[in-house]
Amino acid sequence: MKIAELKASVAREVDAHREQLNELSLRIHANPELGFQETKAAAWLTEYLAGHGFSIEAGICGLPTAFRAGYGAGKPIVAILAEYDALPQLGHACGHNLIAASAVGAGLACKPVIDQLGGSILIIGTPAEEVYGGKVVMAERGAFDGIDIAMMAHPGSHDTAATWALACQTLEVEFLGRAAHAAAHPEAGINALEAMVQSFNAINSLRQHIRDSARIHGIITNGGEAPNVVPAHSAGTFIVRAPDDDYLDELKQRVIDCFTGAATATGAHLEYRWGDIRYATLRRNLTLARLFKQNMESLGRKVSLTDPESAFGSTDMGNVSQLVPSIHPEVAIAPREVVIHSPEFALAAASDAGSRGLLDAAKALAMTVADLASHPETVSKIKEEFRQGG
Repeated sequence: MKIAELKASVAREVDAHREQLNELSLRIHANPELGFQETKAAAWLTEYLAGHGFSIEAGICGLPTAFRAGYGAGKPIVAILAEYDALPQLGHACGHNLIAASAVGAGLACKPVIDQLGGSILIIGTPAEEVYGGKVVMAERGAFDGIDIAMMAHPGSHDTAATWALACQTLEVEFLGRAAHAAAHPEAGINALEAMVQSFNAINSLRQHIRDSARIHGIITNGGEAPNVVPAHSAGTFIVRAPDDDYLDELKQRVIDCFTGAATATGAHLEYRWGDIRYATLRRNLTLARLFKQNMESLGRKVSLTDPESAFGSTDMGNVSQLVPSIHPEVAIAPREVVIHSPEFALAAASDAGSRGLLDAAKALAMTVADLASHPETVSKIKEEFRQGG
């Protein structure tokens, strides 16, 4: 079968599962589960894959809601990653229900490709992308060892084949002061909240003198107990993001200097801890991205190879991309003015446009697998770009 005919059969296979994939997506959307608690979503996804001939390994990497579903036994080994965790209060405002269903749809559509051309397709369920960085843990525990290529498609407001994302790390900060009556004896107190406020002001000043693509943002999680008591304790959570890992290290120190200066100025004692999970930058593989772009455009979409307006924050897919050639394209399901992590985007993730994005993503991912399985030399080019630091 010619490659064009094979891709047409892939598209038909996705359409054959259209109703079930939409139902799966909407069920996950209606039952949002936070990171590492996605028991329903993981069960629904693995049950569906098992029912269509995939072997299932549940609870991989010591994570109960992570899984690996496989079909085929040859090379290349292509992994399509599924995300299915939700955001606190906002539910699926990042559209992970669509990521999960499109990964499943792509996997099912790849079966005829594997049967005809060989190779292997893996659907890897990756919990807790939001906040906890599940893929970081999975990467450290070998989940992506031996894989030739990794792919996933993220819903958004742009059609872009090669996205970018920032390295980032979370910072937990506390100031310890001394309580005193704020009116009768303020001189006896050490104001921990004032130290936190000064830190915010210092960070605001720092923002003028860092790279445009870097980000520093945070919240105060504890600012005192009563307005007439000098706060003896304050706490905050911050995220520091940078366009590359070296600059993240530099920026982390400059941020800590802001807190240290506030501690010196107020007399409060500073304690801090960097989060154990560090999101790496997303390495783009343009050879692989061009394949996805061509396949998505064959479905009637106009796709940018790269788009400076299409900016992600950070993703644990970055850590995967440091280990194996990867793509993390964006598939538009909403107008450009609708941003992810908003109530409006949560609605889009359950809309007709969301369904179209799901199906197009599944088709394009599966078509890209067909390209890879039918052209070993393309796989070699993708790997060479990766080796050269692309």
